[in-house]
Amino acid sequence: MGDVTVSERTSGTGKRVLLAKPRGYCAGVDRAVQTVEEALKLYGAPIYVRKEIVHNKHVVRTLEAQGAIFVEENEEVPEGATVIFSAHGVAPEVYEQAKERSLKAIDATCPLVTKVHQEAKRFAAEDYDILLIGHEGHEEVIGTSGEAPEHIQLVDGPEDADRVTVRDPSKVVWLSQTTLSVDETLETVARLKKRLPLLQSPPSDDICYATSNRQHVVKEIAAECDVVIVVGSRNSSNSVRLVEVALDAGARAGHLVDFAHEIDDAWLADARTVGLTSGASVPEELVQQVLAHLAERGFGDVEEVVTANERLTFSLPQELKRDMKAAAAAQS
Repeated sequence: MGDVTVSERTSGTGKRVLLAKPRGYCAGVDRAVQTVEEALKLYGAPIYVRKEIVHNKHVVRTLEAQGAIFVEENEEVPEGATVIFSAHGVAPEVYEQAKERSLKAIDATCPLVTKVHQEAKRFAAEDYDILLIGHEGHEEVIGTSGEAPEHIQLVDGPEDADRVTVRDPSKVVWLSQTTLSVDETLETVARLKKRLPLLQSPPSDDICYATSNRQHVVKEIAAECDVVIVVGSRNSSNSVRLVEVALDAGARAGHLVDFAHEIDDAWLADARTVGLTSGASVPEELVQQVLAHLAERGFGDVEEVVTANERLTFSLPQELKRDMKAAAAAQS
């Protein structure tokens, strides 16, 4: 179904949807999904993908149907086959394992995650202690930590700040996972700075523009909402954060769903205003399905609240572009 405009949806019931924008796909996710699609066209199925290319059930199922095979580790990929590394980034040892198995590796790491990796390498080379603010076990954190394991220690939220120990309090820097709550990260940094006044900040903000933008618009609408519905998967850090941000900013209730059918009618029973947004790895069609679901339940007035216009795009990985160019030249 096509995009819904306010004029198409006027119910007269007094029930409304505040539709957040920006929402959904960010440039890094768009690039990663496109990388798998183009690789399938160019090399043919199967294409192996280490970990979920992005944290979204629908995207993974759709790519599986096209011939992508998702694996946990390189050992599951047949020798000499093509493997794509997910948008969340990988540690250097993963590249080494791929070489040992003669895999053709295509790196779909989001360039904003790569930036954090480069920062970690640079500060480690200068012998800094690096405090990485992030969630333990998240793929992005594992990848970044792998760049300089002997220099990096994880700080998982404000409470963790008090447990940090460093070699030299004048030579310490913080970096962060790109998909965190902006407010909680600032709170963690403030706690760290109380103990480590000389703590340095990254050269530029590590939390990505898309994460910040999606949280900002949710803050704008939350106080007016009886319930905020976030479309996104449970293993998507930025989607989970959006529910937390909505509740912190005054929404009466907040829920995370992968699909429209997961919405419980009880959530809507006494609601007049529903907020709707989606995580950075969620295709727009899933949001449109939720809008249709809400319209059937009387929420036909849709007002889009826009706080930023995103125009950033990232080009495909070099190794893939090179092969696409060669294939095009061979056909001409």
